[in-house]
Amino acid sequence: MSDSSPLPPVRLTSEAELARDALATPLLSRAARLARWAGPDTRVGAGGELVEEQLAGAADALGLTGDDAAAFASEAWRIAVDTGLVEIVNEGEDESTVVAGADLALLTSGGPQDVLGVWLVALEAVLADASVPDLDELAGAVEDGGEFDLSSLDWDPEAEAEFLDGVLGNLYLLTVSEGGEGPVPLPALAASMIVPDDMGDPSNDVLEQVSDAMMRLDDQFRLLEPVGLVDFQPVDEALMADTDEEPAGPLDETDVSRYGMVQLTPLGLYGLRSRLLEAGLSVPAVGDLVDKGADALLEGTGVFPPAAAQAETEQWLARREPLPAARELLAAARGGDAGAPLRRLRCQQALSLVGMEAEPALRDVLDDAELGGLARVWLSEHGAVDVPPPSEAMIFWLTIDTVAAQLAAEGNSAELQGLVEGLAQRHGGFFAAAWRVDHPATPDVLEAMGRLHPDKKVAKEARKAAFKARSQQGG
Repeated sequence: MSDSSPLPPVRLTSEAELARDALATPLLSRAARLARWAGPDTRVGAGGELVEEQLAGAADALGLTGDDAAAFASEAWRIAVDTGLVEIVNEGEDESTVVAGADLALLTSGGPQDVLGVWLVALEAVLADASVPDLDELAGAVEDGGEFDLSSLDWDPEAEAEFLDGVLGNLYLLTVSEGGEGPVPLPALAASMIVPDDMGDPSNDVLEQVSDAMMRLDDQFRLLEPVGLVDFQPVDEALMADTDEEPAGPLDETDVSRYGMVQLTPLGLYGLRSRLLEAGLSVPAVGDLVDKGADALLEGTGVFPPAAAQAETEQWLARREPLPAARELLAAARGGDAGAPLRRLRCQQALSLVGMEAEPALRDVLDDAELGGLARVWLSEHGAVDVPPPSEAMIFWLTIDTVAAQLAAEGNSAELQGLVEGLAQRHGGFFAAAWRVDHPATPDVLEAMGRLHPDKKVAKEARKAAFKARSQQGG
């Protein structure tokens, strides 16, 4: 995941809800139960692990049965140790005993942030485990003489951790992007790390790398699900049993799901955002701007996707009286700088959420060259009476301002192309008049219209108008 462009803001649930989710995760809840189960007679090895004779009792305490009961109990115990829910005492060469750790009380008497702090430590421990090769591979790296031969493993600990971090970063970005809700197919996530963006049809070698990465991720997400980071549907074991099976035709949604599906939980979103912040990235969340001024709101939401911008604005407005809020928004929307059109668009969108209590603020700017058109639109849409009609100059200025804002917000989008086509179609002499509009963005807007309009004749008119506008502005 690139850190060069701003991330979309994440919408997090409340810390109280997240803390409840953390306490309910299988891994942390088991670790807490074992910490309460442990006592003076509990024995652990030199590394803090439960001695083998204690595993059956630990599994019983957790209500676990079956072949994997001891392994699950051992895993929960390691998390209890790593998170400070238990503390190792009386350390000896072979065995030690334990007592309840100071952090155990935080799970019952601490606040949501305390609980989440313990959970984040558990998450880091599981992520470290997920970057380690399968234990069967490790066993195979032990030479006949009993010596551990790390060089025989095709394993670079740092590269493995970086790969998993990259995958989780891409999953975070897919989740917080507009329309990113829903599970992600495991092959797509693996391909996001392997296949270059500019590659056409991947080669067989690249496809094999994607397949290997997908199976590695299948193992890793199985480990990460019990800590509450993801909801995960593993790869269908029937597919792994017949690796030569090729799809007979295009895969439908059911077929795709057989290759594994993964989705961040609300708790997982919180956890990954915390890690990204710790890494020094700018990771906005909806609600970050509620205590800041209108200038910060309009600038900040300028790079937000529409749904996130509206959610942020709704929270900002909820803390303010409508009339003062409208006046503050209008004041922040003024300006002739490059970012001003997008600020005015965000201002217009914010004011659409305010009722008629804001009417005096809009009437105050009816004669304002930059805000008068915006004010007339708002008053008309809200059914106000005695709204003065805009002059032709104001209509053209507002049109240029609106297209400039859309360019800043969306770039050369299909929606903007439709807007450009509609403008040229409705106003036969649009370009003959538009180049004279006294707006800093006029040349750039007309150039963009020339790029976007599919009709070559109209596009040529737009480019000529852009040249005239730039000559008029002396640039």
